[in-house]
Amino acid sequence: MRPALPSTPKWLLRLVVVTALVGVGSGIGGALVYLALHGIQHLAFGYTEGSFIDGLLLSSPVNRVVSLTIAGVLGAVGWWALRRWGRRRPEVAVVSVEAAVEGKRMPWFTTLANAALQVIIVGLGASIGREVAPREVGALVASWLSDKAGVSARERRVLVACGAGAGLAAVYNVPLGGAVFAVEILLAEMSFATLIPALVTSAIAALVARLVVPSTPLYPIPQFPLSPSVVVWSILAGPIVGFAAVGFVRLVKVAQNHRPRSWGILVAMPLVFAGVGVLSIWFPAILGNGRSLGQIAFTASLPVLLIVALLVFKVVATVGTIGVGAAGGTLTPSLAIGAAFGLAVGALWNLVWPGAPVGVFALIGAAAFLAVTMRAPLTALLLVMEFTNQGAAMLAPVMLCVAGAVAVGYVLERARVTGVD
Repeated sequence: MRPALPSTPKWLLRLVVVTALVGVGSGIGGALVYLALHGIQHLAFGYTEGSFIDGLLLSSPVNRVVSLTIAGVLGAVGWWALRRWGRRRPEVAVVSVEAAVEGKRMPWFTTLANAALQVIIVGLGASIGREVAPREVGALVASWLSDKAGVSARERRVLVACGAGAGLAAVYNVPLGGAVFAVEILLAEMSFATLIPALVTSAIAALVARLVVPSTPLYPIPQFPLSPSVVVWSILAGPIVGFAAVGFVRLVKVAQNHRPRSWGILVAMPLVFAGVGVLSIWFPAILGNGRSLGQIAFTASLPVLLIVALLVFKVVATVGTIGVGAAGGTLTPSLAIGAAFGLAVGALWNLVWPGAPVGVFALIGAAAFLAVTMRAPLTALLLVMEFTNQGAAMLAPVMLCVAGAVAVGYVLERARVTGVD
């Protein structure tokens, strides 16, 4: 008589089910964020087909100014109310994803309201990233499911981080990037206990969201060829990109430290948003989360000097948006700024060693710049490769440039902490 096979422990079965549900919930959340964002963009700028930049170019300059001003008013009133309520009742204050990973409970209403405000202002053209909203929704879903299932504190921490990564994977269709984001940034631990649920949740979320999120790359660009010129440039440009990225990070920190703390947001945000809208009369590509500028840089579809001007004004618009109290991320703005910066440095390099397409320098610069601003080289590398659907040929130069940029960022951060610089 054959011995009976051991039964699956109940705790393991429960964990498998919860992990799968986190992926499904994060995928649905990411899909809803995607639909809401694109619906608002089409409604605000009056276009039905094409990309966001196509809609901006078809819309009137007055429409852009009005949309940004409305975004400023809605964002100011919404965040002023949420933060005022949170100060009076700390138990309903907005909880960040990082705090949720460490064990804090995310209140449903304020979390969803905070995410909704981010989607609305980005849809109306605000210069800030949209990626925080799906991460918050994914973390909220994971937190709720973990509490209902009664998992351990350790398991809950991993699942909340995986939910946030899965939300990112869903809205951008980057399953591997979302999984590595959870492991490298939120958990800072690479083990079987973190990798397996991260991979599973991000894969499920991306598959679920693909019902509405296009499976095409976020940035449709050609496959760039590898050449000795590109390799040498990657080595030399890495530290330069690192310096630029550290400068941007410090500007963002200064802006965050000077945000309006109370009613000042009601005045500052509408004024600054309206100012960005006025600037968009001549430079429409600075609006939105940065995808427009990134696409322009990757394809080099405008003169280099004009792209440099867009780079400067995108930095001003993004830092200003953060400085007046808007919540959101810097992932896609950083990628766009890095792409434009890489293109500019690469155009100069082509004067010394001509032959390489300037778009390849934008690709490499974007990954290196993002690696420093996120403080996550693996996540940045994978996200850029998934965003652009580049093949293995580009991995080596991207890795070299990322290494140089991150090394400079690390040295400058240590110097700042120790008071050397």
